[in-house]
Amino acid sequence: MKRSTLKNIALTSIVSTGLLLGSCDLIKDLNYKVKENPLEMHGDEVDLQINATFVEKGLNAKAIVEVTPTFICKDGTEIPFEMAVYQGAKAAGNGTVIPKEGKTVVYNSTLPYNPCMQEGELVVKLVVKKGKKETVKEEITTEKIADGTIITPYLMEFDDKVIMANDKFVRTTEESINAVINYKKGKFNINGAELKDQDIKDFEIFATDAAINIRREMKSVNVMSYASPEGEIDKNANLAGDRAASASTYVSKLMKKLNFAPGMEEGFVSKTPKGEDWDGFSAEIQKTTHEDKDLILRVLEMTQDPNKREQDIRNMAKTYKFLEKDVLPQLRRSVITLTYDQIGWSDEELTALTTTNPDTLTVEEVLFAATLTEDLNEKLRIYKIAEKNFVDDYRGANNVGYVLYLQSDLDGAGVQFEKANGIEANSISTNNIGAVTHVKAGNDKAGREKALELFTEAGTANETKYNMGLVKIQSADYAEALANMDGYISLNIAIAKIVSGDAAGALEVIDAADNNDSGLAYYLKAIIGARTNNSDLVFSNLKTAIEKDADFKTKASKDREFVKYFLNADFKAMVD
Repeated sequence: MKRSTLKNIALTSIVSTGLLLGSCDLIKDLNYKVKENPLEMHGDEVDLQINATFVEKGLNAKAIVEVTPTFICKDGTEIPFEMAVYQGAKAAGNGTVIPKEGKTVVYNSTLPYNPCMQEGELVVKLVVKKGKKETVKEEITTEKIADGTIITPYLMEFDDKVIMANDKFVRTTEESINAVINYKKGKFNINGAELKDQDIKDFEIFATDAAINIRREMKSVNVMSYASPEGEIDKNANLAGDRAASASTYVSKLMKKLNFAPGMEEGFVSKTPKGEDWDGFSAEIQKTTHEDKDLILRVLEMTQDPNKREQDIRNMAKTYKFLEKDVLPQLRRSVITLTYDQIGWSDEELTALTTTNPDTLTVEEVLFAATLTEDLNEKLRIYKIAEKNFVDDYRGANNVGYVLYLQSDLDGAGVQFEKANGIEANSISTNNIGAVTHVKAGNDKAGREKALELFTEAGTANETKYNMGLVKIQSADYAEALANMDGYISLNIAIAKIVSGDAAGALEVIDAADNNDSGLAYYLKAIIGARTNNSDLVFSNLKTAIEKDADFKTKASKDREFVKYFLNADFKAMVD
């Protein structure tokens, strides 16, 4: 903070302007303190706060002083802050009244940042008046009270995160195939004709292939057996168990015939006798078109005694012939379920197929194949296959844009993300459109506000929150920026910590960042050194930053972060 005083400024003006000598009594000592020197840019604006004290009898009781802090750029451009008016106790006007005993006032004003304000100085222009006709008028310009403007937030890198739409590829999936063996009424032995049914033939063909197919691995067989519910409960339970045993024997013989060793091991085939199949009975009746099917079910549901219900079924079967013909035979069965693993292509096979026969691949296989290479051009080729072959799936178009973005083709990436969102509105592509919008906008306020709208719409993915954090840095919402970017380590987070006063935390982030050996990383460390009065940190890191990137020489030479070193010989030798 800089403390200054205006002493005898009225007298000085008299000599230079030739005004009346009496005017030296209009304004006397004025002590002031500028809150920030140099000034600082945050959120594209420069705030100015001056605490000033009019001493006792410091302002003539009938005088009015117009105070206009003014930034004078290096090129001569003058940028005035808002004018403030102060007046003595007997003066007529609308200014802030300064009583005889003096008063401390706080001046606040904000201006949009102008690039020329990085280099220049802040002065205060005062116009002192007395008398209704301004018979006495003095114009005073102070010496420099603040030097230039710090613009460290503009060091932020536009490293917005785009999101790749993930595949749902599963190399090995558990599948199953079923076959049904039906039995004669009251029987459990397998009729030879039953094994000629198409589902049994298909089952045997599949098992024969699976026994030698490297893409299929048979895991287990379960036999679930039932009895129709018109017999006695105990007999039906035994009958279901016997049917399970006969079907299991059939499966075991098949595995032996196929010479499938795992299928001959104990436990490969399991048996689950279920007894009477009431649920199946209801389901089979519902499949029929008989006009009384609902009546039959209501009558049976009203009967709680299972023995009585079995008798009712037998009686109904005599009346309703369709029960004996179409319903009950379907319930006398064993359901054989073969569970197996379907094994997909290897990584090498998938990669080869994207070149030799891509049309045979599913969208999940294509998207997964693209993740098997780090070569961006190869990724792009494979994602274009997904985009071409699966036009209704937004992921192909999005991921083409993802690669183009990584290749710095913002225009091409933007087109792809818009296309993806047109196929299916989704949060991933919305975030990515926002990223392109933000990077293109740079420090343009309207552009970044549009990007923020898109990020807000996209939701709460970590990448999206990070991108919102970048916008918050530009808006000077540093606490919110850091909260959004939690979980990441980047130089942008270090910048947010620096400008919000956490120099130690910023230094830790820089050291942990992936690009901690970049010119920017060393430049930020030099800034931290300047802010913490650590000259060694300033000079060692600034030297390395310039070695890494010569542009930092010019940057440092006018960066008000280093204003206290501008006259230092070592500093001048580095930046001249």
